[in-house]
Amino acid sequence: MSKLFIGGLVWQTNEERLREGFEKYGTVEEAVVVRDRETGRSRGFGFVRFSSETDATAALEAMNEQEFDGRRIKIDKASERPTRA
Repeated sequence: MSKLFIGGLVWQTNEERLREGFEKYGTVEEAVVVRDRETGRSRGFGFVRFSSETDATAALEAMNEQEFDGRRIKIDKASERPTRA
């Protein structure tokens, strides 16, 4: 699994900033900040998908419980949602 859950983001963090913050650990295929459907405001978490498991592990080990955009973030391996039938 090369997708990471990023929790504890400040409301101002956007996809571009999230990508920039994690690119130093490898090739980022996707960076998403999850937003409220009605207000469009950040929900304070997101996901970063790397092209390799090695890059994702390096980012997890280096960034978990570290300050990002002025707030301590929590990182975990993301689990894939089961496909709906």
